[in-house]
Amino acid sequence: MNLKIYTLISSFRRFSILFTIVALIFGISSCTKHIREICLDCNNPPIDSIYTHNGLYVINEGNFNWANASISYIDLADTLVEQDMFARSNDNRSLGDVAQGMRIFNGLGYIIVNNSNKIEVVSLPELKSVRSITTGFNLPRNIQFIDSGKAYVTNLLKDISIIDLKTLTVTNTIPTANWTEGMVRYNNYVFVTCIGKYSSPNSERIARLLVVDCEQDKIIDSIESGKEPLGIVMDKRNKLWVLCTGGYDNYEAPSLFRVNPDLMIVEKTFHFLSVQDAPSRLCINSLGDTLYFLKNGVYQMPVASSAIPDVPVIPSNGHLFYGLGIDPSNGNIFVTDAVDYVQNGWVYRYDQINKTLLNGYKVGRIPSSFCFPKASESKR
Repeated sequence: MNLKIYTLISSFRRFSILFTIVALIFGISSCTKHIREICLDCNNPPIDSIYTHNGLYVINEGNFNWANASISYIDLADTLVEQDMFARSNDNRSLGDVAQGMRIFNGLGYIIVNNSNKIEVVSLPELKSVRSITTGFNLPRNIQFIDSGKAYVTNLLKDISIIDLKTLTVTNTIPTANWTEGMVRYNNYVFVTCIGKYSSPNSERIARLLVVDCEQDKIIDSIESGKEPLGIVMDKRNKLWVLCTGGYDNYEAPSLFRVNPDLMIVEKTFHFLSVQDAPSRLCINSLGDTLYFLKNGVYQMPVASSAIPDVPVIPSNGHLFYGLGIDPSNGNIFVTDAVDYVQNGWVYRYDQINKTLLNGYKVGRIPSSFCFPKASESKR
């Protein structure tokens, strides 16, 4: 992909470069008293010394075509940050180009590296490479574990890849011809957000929620959705929530759908009022009763709510909020600041109850998502 395509991808993510100016002006000045930056590499400690307390991995995308993606680890008890974990555990080998996300299953970590077209399978906690799966993908996006022997991987182009977890190879595909993104498993089905043809404008795209029978590895149905359905989660009542940006080209107002997976129908639709500041990064807490998303700030919405909230619980205050995660152990809110997409970014941790800032951590370039090692994988 060339620079023009990368620019298009960036616009899909809904973060205008105009916010860069604001981020540079305001920086992190409002949070400095909570921030503790420590250079562990300066003292070169044992690679596993930081894992004596609870912590989390931060996936740093890095810049497109720069091959500077990385993984940071935050020790929450001591507020220590271990930088570039993968490279440090693998003889300074680069993780690759644009890290998309990381999931843990059966004691192994799976790191999706989008533009490098691969998945790095690593041991925990040190992220030592077990295998690099480098064939069978078409710009991978997300991974969903089906059972102990199989996983699905969505792709920006062409199909859904099927991984044999025993051999750690791609053994088959599910044709889609369109960009697929998020996944949630429910009973014997996997619900997949499908954005449409990557190279087409949203006026020509058919956005849908695909229903895949994971015993047959086959699409058996689909549910129409709003334009650009990027986020999908399941709540405590086994209802699916799908967040739609409305399109990178502001084709329509963003929307939030609640889907009944048993009947395979949309039960309720919430519409955002403006095409500006489109929502992103849909998350849900471990209780399954509260949704969170970004929209120039962090918004919180109970699943029983009758309306979309119009005021953020955590204002951005000049930060370029880019990634979002909810700690499954206590509900604390983690949000990343991409700063200007060139400097190293930051992670901010907020209290679940009163939304006060607890800590700030300097991490890698363009931090975008989180992986909580203690999160249950029972729902896969």
